[in-house]
Amino acid sequence: MTHAPYETYAQAVDFVRGQVGGRRPEVGIVCGSGLSSLADTLEGDVVAVKYDDIPGFVRSTVEGHKGQLVFGTLSGKQVVCMQGRFHCYEGYTAHQAAFPIRVLHLLGVKALLVTNAAGGINPDYNVGDVALIADHLSLPGIAGSCALIGPNLDEFGLRFPSISDLYTPRLRHIAARVYLTHASLRAERKFRLHEGVYAWCYGPCFESRAELRALRTMGADLVGMSTVPETVVAKHCGMEVLAMSLVTNRCVSRREQDTIEAVAAEMAGKAPEIVAEDFPHHEEVLQAAAARTSDVQEFVRCIVREI
Repeated sequence: MTHAPYETYAQAVDFVRGQVGGRRPEVGIVCGSGLSSLADTLEGDVVAVKYDDIPGFVRSTVEGHKGQLVFGTLSGKQVVCMQGRFHCYEGYTAHQAAFPIRVLHLLGVKALLVTNAAGGINPDYNVGDVALIADHLSLPGIAGSCALIGPNLDEFGLRFPSISDLYTPRLRHIAARVYLTHASLRAERKFRLHEGVYAWCYGPCFESRAELRALRTMGADLVGMSTVPETVVAKHCGMEVLAMSLVTNRCVSRREQDTIEAVAAEMAGKAPEIVAEDFPHHEEVLQAAAARTSDVQEFVRCIVREI
């Protein structure tokens, strides 16, 4: 299945404008798992539009994703938040997952901020840390699943876009400056910021130990199940892009003890090697996100103010 025709995007935009009037948001924000409450902090005349009502939108089925566009003001800027996103593991194509981004572009969004919950592959990353995405590793994209496959829609961008600078350096510089000058976040809240490479995998399974070791060998610092279809389409549309991951679990990639050796040791009367490990689960993701929500909100507010 290829992407929808341009007319479907236009219908979506016409519908949304009919709900929100003449608003032209400058900044779009995609709220990841456990971070949807950022949309609840918007000010002014806040208007929400349900995904179910918008032509071309599919339904978000993930816990913690409300499934609506929320329009309002944040740090003096007109903003639209995606309160919930679509994932390929829900059964959607990359085109469907990224459909809202083109709608945001046609609504007037020039800068897109994308947040997600991710597993920390880099051993220096702890739960609760945030990492700016400097680049990505898209295994589905390499294998042939890209949101730009199919006839090019010239109304949005070029047939062969370069994504070497997808994650806009200007916006990353703003984010770094906000972090380095926001002493209360760093000192009082122990907010740690990194910059790294995000690996996109389809999901919904959390990755195996061998897969995580392979991803680390290929240079990945983080792994998640979203973001890349959205950011690739945003780049194709000419948007500036800032993406960041909240580390909600540390990935378990340690190779297990050889079973034959373990049984041989047991037969020889030796005590078995016991290593306690915490494997990821969705509840953990939501809990970790909730614990850091207010800090991420403050960080995003400061970034939006400087854009």
